[in-house]
Amino acid sequence: MREAIFSILGPLDGLRVLDLFAGSGALGIEALSRGAAAAIFVDEDPRAIAAVRANLAAIGKEAGVYRRDALAFLAAPVAAANRFDVAFVDPPYSSARRLARPLSERLPTVLSATGRIVSESDKRAPLELTIQPVDIRVYGDTQIAIHHAG
Repeated sequence: MREAIFSILGPLDGLRVLDLFAGSGALGIEALSRGAAAAIFVDEDPRAIAAVRANLAAIGKEAGVYRRDALAFLAAPVAAANRFDVAFVDPPYSSARRLARPLSERLPTVLSATGRIVSESDKRAPLELTIQPVDIRVYGDTQIAIHHAG
């Protein structure tokens, strides 16, 4: 599935990436390995933050790593100052319904004019952002949606 996501996105050279609800940081780290200029990882779970830091160290990459609630991070000055080109959004599947509206409101404020959102959710209860998707793919029980913020 990760390969499919990056195939859809195309070249990432020089882009700024946000990995929200980062978990292990796999998507943001993959973006860095594919030429993204910078990445910021956000997760509120201390174990996830430790995993991101360990994975970044293992590949010799540096990035911003924040232990924060995703919505609080999106409202923080550091988020708006970055203007991300790609935001990976993979909230806990059980929270998708509750988070859809606030994410829809806050994500565009931190994206560049050509920014894209890549959301991952359960196809049975998808993360339904109010930002119109330009592509939706289903892989097993997982739905991947690509949204253009601009």
